[in-house]
Amino acid sequence: MTEKLLKPITTESLKQVFVAKFEELILSGKISIGETLPSERELAAKLKVSRPVVHEGLLELSLRGLVTIRPRSGTVVNDFRKEGAIPLLLSLMNYHGTLDPKIQQDILDMRMLFENEMVRLAARNRTEEQLAQLEEIIRTEETMPAQNFEETAKIDYRFHQVIAVASGNFIYSLLLNSFRDIYLHLSTLFFSETEVCPVVFDAHRNIVEAIRNHQEKEAVVLMTRLLLHGAKHLESTIRKNQKEKLGKPAFL
Repeated sequence: MTEKLLKPITTESLKQVFVAKFEELILSGKISIGETLPSERELAAKLKVSRPVVHEGLLELSLRGLVTIRPRSGTVVNDFRKEGAIPLLLSLMNYHGTLDPKIQQDILDMRMLFENEMVRLAARNRTEEQLAQLEEIIRTEETMPAQNFEETAKIDYRFHQVIAVASGNFIYSLLLNSFRDIYLHLSTLFFSETEVCPVVFDAHRNIVEAIRNHQEKEAVVLMTRLLLHGAKHLESTIRKNQKEKLGKPAFL
């Protein structure tokens, strides 16, 4: 039975590579909404792949709501904020590149909504065990080397994850877990600016104190302040680290 389940391990198909490349170009804003892509023949020649690979890749991008294929008129980049589908949301959850600034703002707005509510509920519903977990995270942060960006990002994610569980609403945990990859990617970049660590860790201590004392309003105020601080400094860090300006790519 096990032998039937085991299939050869293969590398990413050319179609998957094609789709990932165009997702990055579109989601980062390097290819503009409304822009018409080169023909399938031209794309195949530039990328040095077969036309069937290009055709299948464009079909997949179309299913995700990123492009519209118009026979005899070319493939046009959609306004995916209006026409994107669930597959695009899944792509965003697993995306590791630089996002269009508007998408980053949209993600912050969403986080503001559900993280403020989950910290409010955590202040109301937390158990002693969950409070102990948060206090352990605080102690870990106090001894974290400032240069260990990835580990700091993981600890920060764990902090928000425990709050999500403590809220008592498992949907918040699902939402946070769904964005784990992009969360860790952006947080690692954020914590590369080591001066933000004391500010974040101090905010964590204050939030835990509010949760300990069942202060729902105070917990929300502190979480809002933390998220706004994070958004401001992440945007600054991204600008500093960007090696190329947004705009039309030197195509492929």
